[in-house]
Amino acid sequence: MYMKLLTLIIGLMLIAPLTSHASDYVIGEGDSLDIAVWGVKELTFSVRVRPDGKITVPGLGDVEASGNTPAALQASLSVKLKELVKNPIVTVTVREITNSKVYIFGGGVKSGVYDLSRRTTLLQLLCTIGEIKTADLKRAYLLRNGKKIKEDFYKLFINGETGDDILLESNDSLFIPLLLDKNIYVLGAVNAPKAIEYREGMTVMEAILDSGGFTKFADQDDIVIQRKNGLEGVALRVKAKKLFKDGDLSQNIGLNPGDYILVKESFF
Repeated sequence: MYMKLLTLIIGLMLIAPLTSHASDYVIGEGDSLDIAVWGVKELTFSVRVRPDGKITVPGLGDVEASGNTPAALQASLSVKLKELVKNPIVTVTVREITNSKVYIFGGGVKSGVYDLSRRTTLLQLLCTIGEIKTADLKRAYLLRNGKKIKEDFYKLFINGETGDDILLESNDSLFIPLLLDKNIYVLGAVNAPKAIEYREGMTVMEAILDSGGFTKFADQDDIVIQRKNGLEGVALRVKAKKLFKDGDLSQNIGLNPGDYILVKESFF
């Protein structure tokens, strides 16, 4: 007896979170519902929510469904059906979700509409998009009811900081812009000055080596990274000898798309 009771309690604990999430769903136009009144066959039927947000219930006529949770619609029908049935026991189940959508735009990825057929987080949706090499995740944001509620998807998707994940809601919009400059530019006292396509995690020394390394005239302690920071520019100085001789890894600065690396020549 004790084991049966324990099994029942554990089962309820596992089901409860799912039930609470389902009760949060808001019915919308196009959704398919299963409505059942216990013991009344004529009032057990399936129906799709019309574009005007209403459904037709036998004996009641048109009833507003859109904008209600299943629990709220169930309570409303229970009151209305008292005119027809004594103490009606009503169940409302969402059989098919077609109203819950997320919109993706911005040029960094293929624009489209994503159906939220189940609970979906931002990270889960980003994983379905596919190729994002051309996307500027740092300038991306999530719009909800006209307000930005989440900016910069880079830490979440690239660095794996899942604490920044967020649950998506119907009619959310993801703006993911195009990465305007995908290159790193290496100039000055290197053997092969050039533009290099940015790779995730690229460092200043990798870029210099990709450009043929230092010339014999290079001042390895006078390297400048010019970086755009909004409307302003930032100059980051690198002393490569500290990296080579002292093992100072802080000198091997990580790069951003659009960075310019200038290796200056020595006067001696």
